[in-house]
Amino acid sequence: MALDQAFDQRGYDDGDDTDEIEPGDGTEMSFLEHLEALRWHLLRAFASIFVFALIAFVYIHEIFDLVILAPSRPDFWAYRQLCKLAALASAPDLCVDKLDFQLQALGMSDNFTMGITISFIIGLAFAFPYAFWEIWRFIKPGLKMTEKKAARGAVFFVSMLFLMGLMFGYYVASPLAINFLANWQLSPQIKNQYDITSYIGILATLSLGCALMFQMPMIAFVLSKVGVLTPSFMRTFRKHAWIVILVVAGVITPSPDIYSQLLVAFPLVILYEVSILVSRSVQRARLAELK
Repeated sequence: MALDQAFDQRGYDDGDDTDEIEPGDGTEMSFLEHLEALRWHLLRAFASIFVFALIAFVYIHEIFDLVILAPSRPDFWAYRQLCKLAALASAPDLCVDKLDFQLQALGMSDNFTMGITISFIIGLAFAFPYAFWEIWRFIKPGLKMTEKKAARGAVFFVSMLFLMGLMFGYYVASPLAINFLANWQLSPQIKNQYDITSYIGILATLSLGCALMFQMPMIAFVLSKVGVLTPSFMRTFRKHAWIVILVVAGVITPSPDIYSQLLVAFPLVILYEVSILVSRSVQRARLAELK
């Protein structure tokens, strides 16, 4: 019954806010009609990912050489910035001037498989704003007017944080991890020859992982709206959160130098503090409604 009542509050959203059916106007949709609407939203979302993935596959050779393999070369942007930081901090070990490893494809179909995988990941990254917008179009009509006002700009902020996290993972977290793993050896007699699937796995996991971690303010917003999270709780456990962030940064960047760990931890700490401000703003709005 609760599910049916929640569904009865939403009408069909054609993407135009001016024609949007508001809750309580007498227009109802059945459960099957909601499933049909959801199906079309999901189909358009997946279609956008497929289109961008197809475009990426057409230019896969250029993308692979200029984007995917870029963090495996010492002239990558992140490594040049580390060398500049090493000169300022008088820490020569921080500078990356070589990456002593070779990539190889062990399976006959590895090159083709990796091409498809990379195309899908790039398609997901570029289509994410539109795909999320499609999902949001399905959810939005079921919200109350006050909830819609509070969630205004959700698509923009979620997409912005996703792209920021993706760029941070690609330009900061991934190069630091690749540099450490490539240059760490048990013995000089062991040559570092890695499977291309291992390299792609590290690059994709860290990039997409950071993209998800950068959603921390939006997660705080949602949890604060439902009353699960409060700013006082986040402030009380701030020190614990910082320790967790340092541990996560240490896992992402297994390099023993403290500079690499701080480079990853600092943005996450900022995101946590921003999340506290977001939660406080939600709490103030709730208290204002009760007065």
